[in-house]
Amino acid sequence: MLYTQEHQELQRSVRRFIDSEINPYVDEWEAAEIFPAREVFKKMGDAGFLGINKPKEYGGMGLDYSYQLAFVEALGHISCGGVPMAIGVQTDMATPALARFGSDELRREFLAPSIAGDYVACLGVSEPGAGSDVASIRTTARRDGDDYVINGGKMWTTSGTQADWMCLLANTSEGAPHKNKTLICLPMKTKGVSVARKLKKLGMWSSDTAQIHLDDVRVPQRYRIGQEGMGFTYQMMQFQEERLFAAAQWTVLQRALDATIEYTRERKIFGQSVLDHQYVHYRLAELKTEIEALRALTHDAASRMLAGEDVTPLASMAKLKAGRLGREVADSCLQFWGGMGYMWETNISRILRDVRLSSIGGGADEVMLGIIAKSMGTAPRK
Repeated sequence: MLYTQEHQELQRSVRRFIDSEINPYVDEWEAAEIFPAREVFKKMGDAGFLGINKPKEYGGMGLDYSYQLAFVEALGHISCGGVPMAIGVQTDMATPALARFGSDELRREFLAPSIAGDYVACLGVSEPGAGSDVASIRTTARRDGDDYVINGGKMWTTSGTQADWMCLLANTSEGAPHKNKTLICLPMKTKGVSVARKLKKLGMWSSDTAQIHLDDVRVPQRYRIGQEGMGFTYQMMQFQEERLFAAAQWTVLQRALDATIEYTRERKIFGQSVLDHQYVHYRLAELKTEIEALRALTHDAASRMLAGEDVTPLASMAKLKAGRLGREVADSCLQFWGGMGYMWETNISRILRDVRLSSIGGGADEVMLGIIAKSMGTAPRK
């Protein structure tokens, strides 16, 4: 994918915003284990960053996905993983199905304020017993007159303690698990919605993550996104964008590499800089090659998606590669920082903690391998 001057200017604008409104506060937010999502998102909404590829009728810019990809890559400039992850939920995980399949009324009520930064969105798919296995969710939404009555709960909900609404996946019938689910817009202040607890994580500290309980929650059926029973299909479409979002974070790995080159050039050992040792600069060259391969794979998948192709296998490959390479880059770079790399306050240790999630969230590596094997025709028949 070739970026135009407009793509590059968008990235410059995003990086300027990050330098003024996000990076100066990241250490404070990491220590607090939360960032002020409403405040940050409102500023981002005012700048037009939350609806780049969303319809103009609801406040978006109406641009194609290539501009959204350029935006996501620029988020790698943020000096932590938690804030860009929460931004990604707002733009690439909780709102794509609503933008594509929601009624006009529903999009005015939930999408428009999310694009403006007036609402914080969260995604309600995973549950304590159903993470990557989406078909196994147990939350139900049964019809009662003109309403749905929802019972169950959601786990590992990014922005869950601050969100105004949830894009909720629930079972609306007793049918086959791939055809009995529906996506519903759920206002988080509805009676029966409660935050069971704020979760403490290994990394991504600046992003609040919650367990949510749903006890006889009543919402009107008009809050349904698209057709009843199509929720699983819609969510799989959202996963394509979520997985490309994860892969587009190759820029974080490039940031780790750049910082390591700078540090090892200055750090002396055995009479010369660490970087001058052949093993070190050869290893960094290997990592650079792998990062470039991930970038190319991600751009290929995005280009094909723009052309209307089903990129489920390619997006899964890119996400798989991003998770595994993230661990490799972070661990290798930290090693070259020596004792300083093991210190909590260094950014390379933060990257190591944060990127570990990439092989779990949005579908674990093993799920990605299953999708890829199925596309190859090598998975066992059931």
